[in-house]
Amino acid sequence: MTRDDQKPPTANERDSPTTGDKRPPTATETDGGVTMGHENAPNTARSTVLGSNGQIRAIAALEYRLSLRSRWTLALTALFGLLSLLVVGFGGTGPGPMRIDAVIVSLASLSTYLVPLAALVYGFDAIVGAEETGWLDMVFALPVSRSRVVFGTFLGRAASLAAATSVGFGLGGIALFLRSNTVPWALYANVLFGTVCLGLAFLAVSVLVSTVASEKTHALGIALLVWVWLVFGYDLAALGLITAFDLPSVALSGLVLANPIDIFRVFVLSGINSAGSGMTAVVAQTDLSTSVLIVGALAWIVTPVGIATRLIRRRSL
Repeated sequence: MTRDDQKPPTANERDSPTTGDKRPPTATETDGGVTMGHENAPNTARSTVLGSNGQIRAIAALEYRLSLRSRWTLALTALFGLLSLLVVGFGGTGPGPMRIDAVIVSLASLSTYLVPLAALVYGFDAIVGAEETGWLDMVFALPVSRSRVVFGTFLGRAASLAAATSVGFGLGGIALFLRSNTVPWALYANVLFGTVCLGLAFLAVSVLVSTVASEKTHALGIALLVWVWLVFGYDLAALGLITAFDLPSVALSGLVLANPIDIFRVFVLSGINSAGSGMTAVVAQTDLSTSVLIVGALAWIVTPVGIATRLIRRRSL
């Protein structure tokens, strides 16, 4: 998303990160931002936590409104909805009864290519793009820490991306229900939940890339390289290792957890008999539990954002 396509925030929106705190700051945090501290501020941990949460919520709400205004949310919803409807539509054109499992596997395969790419493109300019437009300079001049700006920016875009993914692929589920009354809703809910987590993981990676890149073009290039590696290169390398060596189940589980796409595949395909071929068939043989897969997916969301909130203090403006 380019901020050049967005209208500048209103005065009220720009002031929102500091809502409820009009007094001048008196101390600077280690990450370059300014604390909420004042000479007569309450010296209680509870008030500090509430102020931090309020700043993060304000930045996330601002980022969410900007994404709606730029129509990126609408475009992603339309794209996901159109492709899921096409998969459901073409899934029942063959001879014989409609195979629900085959349609869901096709939706899962589509998600592994489309959702990561959309998430990376959606978030690659979250920080570096804001810096190039001068918006980041203005926000960092406000009494709010840099780490909260990064975290709030991720939350705002994550809410927008999750809504677009849920509505878009939810349309495919509704169409599937209209064509067949034997849809396993628990299985489709797993696909939907896994798709949302997959998108958030790659959005977190793109925010990290945007934090360390010096220019938007560099961030876009790195994001595309990440997509090519995790979608194509990683599977080829993993298949080579599995073919060359008799890897134990622990090593195979480690290979799965090291790639959010493979976590998604195992999570979705664990309830489907038709597991496909290649790396998809290999990862389907792992014995990872659902709770381990969810923890692995959450780690892919939390870790990149946590690293980005640490590295933002080293960014010179």
